[in-house]
Amino acid sequence: MPPAKTELDRAQLRAYAADVRNSYLRERRRSQELKDSYLATVKALAAAVEAKDDYTGGHIQRVHGLGLMLAKTVVPDEAADPQLSFGFLLHDIGKLAIADAVLNKPGPLDESEWELMREHPEHGARILAEVAFLDGALDIVRHHHERWDGNGYPDGLRGEEIPLWARIFAVVDTVDAVTSDRPYRPARSLGEALDELHAGAGAQFDPVCVEAFARLDRDSVEELLEHCDQAQVTWQRS
Repeated sequence: MPPAKTELDRAQLRAYAADVRNSYLRERRRSQELKDSYLATVKALAAAVEAKDDYTGGHIQRVHGLGLMLAKTVVPDEAADPQLSFGFLLHDIGKLAIADAVLNKPGPLDESEWELMREHPEHGARILAEVAFLDGALDIVRHHHERWDGNGYPDGLRGEEIPLWARIFAVVDTVDAVTSDRPYRPARSLGEALDELHAGAGAQFDPVCVEAFARLDRDSVEELLEHCDQAQVTWQRS
C-alpha cells in the first residue's frame, strides 16, 4: 500500500475514533442531565408532601435512610437502584389528595377518616402513573400498606404477591412510627419497635425482612433515627 494511502487511512481512523469519543461524552452528559432532572422532580414532589403533612418531613428522611440500610441486606443487587430510593421518598405522595383536616388531625382518626386515609396509596399511584421514570417506584407507593397475611390495603395482596420493595418498606415504616413522637403518644424505644416487628412477623410483615432488620447494627439504626431529621437525604445517583 502506498505510504500516502496508509497515512490517509490512519487519519480517517483517528478522526472516527475522535467522533465516537465525542459522541459518547455528549450522551454521557445528556444522561447525567436527565438524571439530575429526575432528582429535581422527586425533590419537588417530596417537598410538596412535607409542606402538607406536619409529620411527614422527618419521617420521609428516616424511612429513606432505614429502607436503604435494610435493602442492602435483603436485596444488595438492587439497593443502588434509583427507583428504590424514589419509592421510599415518595411513598406518601398520595397524601396530597387527603384533606388537611384529616391529615393533620391532632387526635385519633374516626372510621370515616380512616377510610379516607386508606385511599392515599391509590391516590399516589394515580399521581405517579403518568411519570414514566417512576414506574418502578410505583410498587412501593401503591403497596406499602399491604400485609403479609393479606389483610392490608389497597389490593389485599398476600405473602410474596406483595412486591419485595414494599415489604422492605413496611418494616422500616413501622420502626419509624413506633420510635417517633405522635400527638396521642410519646416515642417508644427501638427495642419496643423490634418487639412489634417480631410479633407481626408472618402476619403483618414478611418474616425474612423482619429477621434482616433485626440483624442490622443497632447503634447505626439508632444514630440514623436520632440524626436523620437534621440530615440531608442522600440522593441516589446510580
